[in-house]
Amino acid sequence: MASAKSSRSRALGPSGLASSGIQHLGGSIPGSQESGVQLSDKLKIFKSDNFDPDAYMQSKCQSMNEKEIRHMCAYLQDLKKASAEEMRKSVYANYAAFIKTSKEISDLEGELLSIRNLLSSQAALIHNLAEGVHVESLSEDSKNAKEDNITKIDDREPSELEKWLRELGDILDVLLAERRVEEALDALDEAERIGSDAKENQMLSSTQLLLLENTIIEHRQKLSDQLAEAACQSSTRGVELRAAASALKRLGDGHRAHSLLLNAHYRRLQYNMQTIHPTSTSYGGAYTAALSQQVFSAIAQAVNDSLEVFGDDSAYSSELVTWSAKQAEDFARLVKRHVLASSAAAGGLRAAAECVQIAIGHCSLLEARGLSLSSVLLKLFRPSVEQALEANLKRIEEGTAALAAADDWILTPPPSGTRSTGRSASTIAIVQPKLSSSAHRFNSMVQDFFEDVGPLLSMQLGSSTLDGLLKVLNSYVNLLINALPGSMEDVENLEGSANKIVRLAETEVQQLALLANASLLAEELLPRAAAKLISHYQTSVADDSRKKMSDRHNRLPEQREWKRKLQRSVDRLRDSFCRQHALDLIFTEDGETHLSAEMYLRMDDSPEEPEWSPSQVFLELYAKLNRMSAIAADMFVGRERFSTLLMMRLTETVILWLSEDQNFWEDIEEGPRPLGPLGLQQFYLDMQFVILFGQGRYLSRHVHQVIVEIIDRAMAAFSATGVDPDSVLPHDDWFIDIAQENISRISGKGRMGNGERDLNSPTASVSAMSMSSVRSHGSS
Repeated sequence: MASAKSSRSRALGPSGLASSGIQHLGGSIPGSQESGVQLSDKLKIFKSDNFDPDAYMQSKCQSMNEKEIRHMCAYLQDLKKASAEEMRKSVYANYAAFIKTSKEISDLEGELLSIRNLLSSQAALIHNLAEGVHVESLSEDSKNAKEDNITKIDDREPSELEKWLRELGDILDVLLAERRVEEALDALDEAERIGSDAKENQMLSSTQLLLLENTIIEHRQKLSDQLAEAACQSSTRGVELRAAASALKRLGDGHRAHSLLLNAHYRRLQYNMQTIHPTSTSYGGAYTAALSQQVFSAIAQAVNDSLEVFGDDSAYSSELVTWSAKQAEDFARLVKRHVLASSAAAGGLRAAAECVQIAIGHCSLLEARGLSLSSVLLKLFRPSVEQALEANLKRIEEGTAALAAADDWILTPPPSGTRSTGRSASTIAIVQPKLSSSAHRFNSMVQDFFEDVGPLLSMQLGSSTLDGLLKVLNSYVNLLINALPGSMEDVENLEGSANKIVRLAETEVQQLALLANASLLAEELLPRAAAKLISHYQTSVADDSRKKMSDRHNRLPEQREWKRKLQRSVDRLRDSFCRQHALDLIFTEDGETHLSAEMYLRMDDSPEEPEWSPSQVFLELYAKLNRMSAIAADMFVGRERFSTLLMMRLTETVILWLSEDQNFWEDIEEGPRPLGPLGLQQFYLDMQFVILFGQGRYLSRHVHQVIVEIIDRAMAAFSATGVDPDSVLPHDDWFIDIAQENISRISGKGRMGNGERDLNSPTASVSAMSMSSVRSHGSS
């Protein structure tokens, strides 16, 4: 136990100050082995009768500064809260066993009382028989002497105590018949006191003492039965019920009194619930509200009565909590059977959420009385709510898939009457997001879903809600991937999309619209709606700034991870888009490649000087990038970074394919024909063309480095023939001129006159540097 306490203290201590504070307060942390001092020896000072806490704290804290004292106070408060919470959980975990043991003890006490009464009766019988025996062998004189003594005793005037003893039974019978409970209790207590004094001072004979004891036991039992009968009457409530329970407790039958009090409230609750029927209203919330009010009002009244009569005795408090939890469970099962089951089956998330909110609202009122039953309700409500949650998510998925089958993949503003999703009118892409018809439907249904699911965050369903929404978005992204031409062979690898029909996006405009749908949903609309929902919930449930800080720290990592998962879903669509377009560039329809080693190796077979130009595959790559960039500029307003990364990813896909094509490099490096000067020059021109048109727009640093490595590899293959690459390659300006000429032709932007380059061009500032660095790197 000491080691556990030590580890917990270290975990809760604030950055070392707590540990030092503990040392100030009484040595090392409990559980340590410092100097071999036993824990019992350290605690002796606290066990002393003369221990003064104030003086002890002053003596130990004199060497601590204000900051350390503040940290120590905060640490002790946290430790106190953690200890109280741990104790509460431990007590709650053992309630059932505790109540069972208490009832067994109560039953055992009753049996012992019965045995005691039986033994008293047997002793009285034996005593009476012993006193009634006369020995016939006694002389006549002895008989006469005894008769004279008896006559003297009978003639003697009885004492006041004996008179009281003879009248006690009648007095108690009268008090019980007139239901003068308090007077009867006082009389019984007085009788016990007198009997104790008489026995101690030998003022009564053993027969008289036994008679007194039997009279007390008999009338106590009569009074107890009378009070129990009164407590079981439906007309007994309020003050009368508490008085009966208090009297029973005074008689020493506290457990029976508490059980009768709780049973009385249970019977009253059952009577009041007879007028509440689920068929009497078409709205489940009304039934839930009426039932909830009756149940939790009854529990609240039972708590008040129990505390007033029995106080905070742990035995009675445990039984009270168990009883209250049982009533809450019965209530939750009724609501689940008559309201939540039908709502969950029909996907009525809003109705289910409102019913749960009503129940939790009534239940939370008991927390002011120190009784928290919310966890009992949430445990039973959770399966039905999760079922409704799943049904709603399924409906979003199916509704979106139905529209995707006929979606023309043309971006439009939201239909009139649709709620605004933005906060500022300055950015049209946010205030009026342009999406295709299926994406608009998806967004609208998700916004409604967030409104419905708000009250359920108190059930700790925030994580499953976000995960479910991520699953639905992934399903929609799978549909978008299926809409890409040429992606049908990957359908079997996409979860939940095998049986979905989707309209193909045939043009580049339509295909970019697929990306616009996914990126706007995943990067803007869904995160903003989720953040607004969670922020509203945090504000509504936080009682103080510390609660808010705790909730925020607990949820932010989860939200960040969820956003990353959303982005990964969009990345899947982007990668599929780039892969399909890269394959279209590299391969023909019959499977032949446009980018092979043969196209470079055969150049030196021709005796004529070729007409120098970048290879067709790279010209088409730049033309595609240039064309798509113009389209994306209109689609991704305010999200230009996504457009730029998309174009970079397309360039990367093509270059990485070239870098990783084993057949290509086997032919270049190990093929029967070596790479010649013209082939090297063409390859170098192609790579420099990619560097020039991609610099700053379509080329990442990583891909730039890959191109440098590719050039190095080609030059190394050429150098293996024994010829220096620099001796056969033209000057850098030659490559720049040819590359920029083609860039200008494809982009439609004219070149500067007299061979000058446009200094404002994104390639002008880096072209010469890139060429020279690559050339020198390859030569080395």
